[in-house]
Amino acid sequence: MNHNQIGFIEFPSSDLSASKTFFTTVFGWTFKDFGEKYTAFSESGPHGGFFLSDAKSSVATGGALVVIHSDDLEKTQAAVEANGGKVVKGIFAFPGGRRFHFTDTTGNEWAVSGK
Repeated sequence: MNHNQIGFIEFPSSDLSASKTFFTTVFGWTFKDFGEKYTAFSESGPHGGFFLSDAKSSVATGGALVVIHSDDLEKTQAAVEANGGKVVKGIFAFPGGRRFHFTDTTGNEWAVSGK
């Protein structure tokens, strides 16, 4: 890890098992549990983790928006929806490409971008 670069990102999850299943199935992330209240993910770009909490992260409440890259937005959006995610802003154009926003199975907001 380089000095002054983001090294790790953490998110709340009210159901760690559901979070692991969703992100493994949709995005291919891998997980390592650290007790019953924390799981770390990799294969995601920056590594991170989920901690057990009823809190939710969203842009509306001031949370940071993490944007995941996809080579096929439509396919990724279909996978998100097929695995329990909810699209909260459908695919739209923005400077540099297109993206959509979704909430995961525990209510955290994410975005996926591509061309």
